[in-house]
Formats: sequence, C-alpha cells, structure tokens
Amino acid sequence: MPKIITALEPDGEVKMVEIKHTRTMQDADGNDVTVLDYKSDYVLTEALENAEANKASLEAQLTEVSQEITDLTAIRDAE
Repeated sequence: MPKIITALEPDGEVKMVEIKHTRTMQDADGNDVTVLDYKSDYVLTEALENAEANKASLEAQLTEVSQEITDLTAIRDAE
C-alpha cells in the first residue's frame, strides 16, 4: 500500500509526521485514481521505530522465502 509521508508542524520540541495510506483504483471511465484509505499522525521517533521493525520483519520473511527457493530448486535439479 503506497504511503505519502509529510512533516507536520512540531508540537513543541516533538517532531511529528503524517502518513497517508493510499491505494489506486479505477474510476467509472477506467482511469486510475489515487484514493486515501486513512491517515495517521505519529511522533517521528515512533514512526521510525515502526518502520525499522517492519523492515526487520520483512527481511526475516525474505530470508525464509530465499531458503525455500533454494530447497525447491535443489529438489528440482536433483531429478
């Protein structure tokens, strides 16, 4: 899901960001349009922590899938 991230006015010393979650749909004429699903405001450090945790999770999943491909390829090539 594409995201649009923008800086918000600081709340005192705290930096804030707005994250808009969007998706692409087709209108009645068949044209692609971007639709806003929802938006969230985060403290910048919290947003960074969430993004880093998501990245770590995705990297772990990628490692598992890469191993699966290696195992499947070995079985295929052994025939």
